[in-house]
Amino acid sequence: MDRVIKKKYWSKKRILTIAGITGIVALIGLSYYYTSGNSKLDVQTDRITISTVTKGPFQENIPVNGIVLPLRTIYLDAVEGGRVEEKYVEDGAIMKKGEPILRLSNTDIQLGLVTQQTNVYNLLTQMQISKNAAQQNTVTKLNQMTDVESLLKEAERVYTLDKHLFEQNAIGSQEYQQAANNYNYLVQKKKLTDQILQQDSVSTEQQLKQARQSFEGSQNALDVMRQKVGDLVVRAPVDGQLTSLDAEIGESKTQGERLGQIDVLSGYKVRVDIDQHYISRIFVGLKGTFEFADTTYKLVIKKVFTQVNANGSFQVDMEFVGAVPGRIRRGQTLQILLALSDETQAILLPKGGFFQQTGGNWIFKVSDDGKTAYKVDIQLGLANPDDYQVLSGLKPGDKVVTSSYENYGTMQELVLQK
Repeated sequence: MDRVIKKKYWSKKRILTIAGITGIVALIGLSYYYTSGNSKLDVQTDRITISTVTKGPFQENIPVNGIVLPLRTIYLDAVEGGRVEEKYVEDGAIMKKGEPILRLSNTDIQLGLVTQQTNVYNLLTQMQISKNAAQQNTVTKLNQMTDVESLLKEAERVYTLDKHLFEQNAIGSQEYQQAANNYNYLVQKKKLTDQILQQDSVSTEQQLKQARQSFEGSQNALDVMRQKVGDLVVRAPVDGQLTSLDAEIGESKTQGERLGQIDVLSGYKVRVDIDQHYISRIFVGLKGTFEFADTTYKLVIKKVFTQVNANGSFQVDMEFVGAVPGRIRRGQTLQILLALSDETQAILLPKGGFFQQTGGNWIFKVSDDGKTAYKVDIQLGLANPDDYQVLSGLKPGDKVVTSSYENYGTMQELVLQK
């Protein structure tokens, strides 16, 4: 006997059809949810950072590193090359001006000194011989002058007498003319002798002057050679501490080679490296601060080196304003906050990882009830290591999410869960 088989209401086909329609509707709903601008994401508050916007003093500054250096450093270079024969002190010694540091030897310079000394002695001897010869020549000329003067006086006496006798017709003209000629000859000879003596005096003076100049030049050359020999002993040019001494006994040093340096201990400065991005904003007079032994100290820029180094930075020298840390040492590294602007009142937003994803153009602001955080557009100004300056979009007292937004994608709203 046939019997009627009752058809099932929830057939497999019906179930699959309903499931397919439900899936399509869910996909459409999710697509609308994520593209309608109201996408949300649940986040745990203990995994994010919520900061409060405040108002207070703001100053743009950048963190930089500086190396403590002596206020003044004198470099020691080898004025003359040579072999290191003796070291009187070691690196780090406290020196007084003029104290010897090391001694070099240079046979060429020392031989040159002996040669120049010999030249000076020879020149001095020759000058003395020439002077004696000139004196003897002058004596001879003076003797000749004396003889001429004596003969002239006698001739003048005879001429005067014969002239009187001739006028009295006591002697003949021949005798008178002979006396006159002799007298005139001796007058001319006296003039010539005077002229020769005068020229001899001028010539002798010129020869002596040239000899003195030659001797003085040779003596100056000898002084220079003595100085070169003296430079083989390297001495401290000022009071200070000897550092970076690079010389060992037996080692050869060339002329101009760096041997070490003297650090003047009257004070310290700080050599600071700054990124070239700020080169147009750095000038003498800018100030900075650093912490040392729980105390804040101040620095000021005194010199700017505008040459950019290979690593993309340039350097400035800063000096202490007021107190100097008592235990600070050469070569010590300081972390400095360099101020690029004056201190003003501003709305402050604490720094955080959000900036990497937003570029400072927007932020998640926490609602008044603290249950959600939603996107708001903001505009930021200057920055320092702790805060951004807020120009618009936030007010003091607002709470914002400042941790990283890396996992939020295109979310428009965060649902805060405790």
